[in-house]
Amino acid sequence: MASVLESPPRATPTEIRPPQSPPISAGWLDALPQENPWIVAISVMLATFMEVLDTTIASVALPYIAGSMAASTSEATWVLTTYLIANAVVLPASNWFGLRFGRKRFLIACITIFVVSSFFCGAAPSLPLLLLARVAQGAGGGALQPISQAILLESFPPKKRGAAMALFGFGVVVAPVLGPTLGGWLTDTYSWRYAFYINIPIGLLAIVMISRFVHDPPYIRRANAGPFDNLGFGLLCVWTGALQIILDKGQEDDWFSAMWIRWAAMILAISFAWFVVHSWQAHRPLVDLHVMVRNRNFGVSCILIFLLWFVLYIQVSLLPLFYQEILGYTALTAGIVVAPRGFGAMAGLPLMGILTQKVDNRWLLFIGYIIFSFSSFAFSYVHLGISRRTLLIPIIVAGFGMSFLFVPIGNMSTATLSNPEIGNATGIFNLLRNLGGSVGISLAQTELVRRACYHQGRLPAALPPSSPRLQRDIAQFSQYFGSHLGPANGPPAALGSIYRMMQQQAMLLSFIDVFRWCALVTVFCAGLAWLFRKVVHHDEDV
Repeated sequence: MASVLESPPRATPTEIRPPQSPPISAGWLDALPQENPWIVAISVMLATFMEVLDTTIASVALPYIAGSMAASTSEATWVLTTYLIANAVVLPASNWFGLRFGRKRFLIACITIFVVSSFFCGAAPSLPLLLLARVAQGAGGGALQPISQAILLESFPPKKRGAAMALFGFGVVVAPVLGPTLGGWLTDTYSWRYAFYINIPIGLLAIVMISRFVHDPPYIRRANAGPFDNLGFGLLCVWTGALQIILDKGQEDDWFSAMWIRWAAMILAISFAWFVVHSWQAHRPLVDLHVMVRNRNFGVSCILIFLLWFVLYIQVSLLPLFYQEILGYTALTAGIVVAPRGFGAMAGLPLMGILTQKVDNRWLLFIGYIIFSFSSFAFSYVHLGISRRTLLIPIIVAGFGMSFLFVPIGNMSTATLSNPEIGNATGIFNLLRNLGGSVGISLAQTELVRRACYHQGRLPAALPPSSPRLQRDIAQFSQYFGSHLGPANGPPAALGSIYRMMQQQAMLLSFIDVFRWCALVTVFCAGLAWLFRKVVHHDEDV
């Protein structure tokens, strides 16, 4: 098999062929597992499913956690923040640990840490102990996705990686959708603690299967990880921690109006710039950023996965919130209403496993983003009179469109990388995915509040006090409340009721605004998909 450095066949400017793997010992043939690769895929998918599920299942239980531990809702959000900080820090470092200790051994150790810390999360008697357990859980879970993805991709030849990513997508795409539903059911039926206990059986099954079926390829066993990049790791901890704290607490303190936010932003800017310069110039940095510039397809995939998770997590977080805050649904009912998104994703993922091998992935991405944009526009037509089934088709379509996006992006991101580059690349890829979700949730929450205030100021202009309709409604409401509360209390109660209706309408309009902005972002991404270079596989890649 020829090297990419040895006179490759002529290709058009928009085509690029996968690396043909320098010596055969470092190529994909050397990395193919002794076991059935689909068994390996299921083994590592379990670990990913468990970790991704935990990022959304705990969000539903936050009010219950706050109530049982005598904490405010704001304090309870640190249950999510501490996990995300620890998770983000470990993601880029996972490649070094995998080379230093072996991917299989490191993956089993991370699952063990995740399972043990999940037990302590569920058993925590106080909020500080729960936060400490969440830090350990985030550290253990941070490496699960990139290491699992690297093992998965190396277990299949390049042409079949799309089908493998389709199976992997069940863990990454379906888990965030099922999380709120499962979390709501466990919390309402049993206790919020079972939202953490559920990780234990899944984790134990993953440990057994990985111990039995996963093996490190020879180049991993022979790898020399080199010295640990202490400076790079320290800078990574600082800027990811500062970013997550700003995103989590920025809206509460009016962003840059607060002095501590400005100081945190300055620390973020300095540490991030230092991290980029260090990672670019160091001999063996913790994170090799050159791959983002050297490999065009990987660089484009990093942009698209950030924007994809930016939009996805806005939808995943806002739809249940809309049903609860605007329509008054319970957590479980809201979770059930949005659950069909998972059925749409499960219907599309097997199809993507086939199409990614036969169709130009750029077309799949373009179609997927258009489908996803359609669902976002459909969400922007919500109103106060909708039923549980009104958004059923858009929700299913959104899940189906997700399968057209995650699998081709994952396939294109690594199709032109050699196996030794995949470990570092998946760490960067998953870090940007997590950051996209964090930024999306924070900006969406901020815009909901600010757009609601904006619409609340404009709605009275459309209905002045002298309006006959308003006067008639006030008279009717006054008569109704007066008959129950007394004639003197009727008019104040009527005005209060009308004001609450105006607030509800303003909040509804803010949800509509955010959903339309999501649709515009996805349309923009549909154009970015054509920046990929076409990947051409040959028979020897099968």
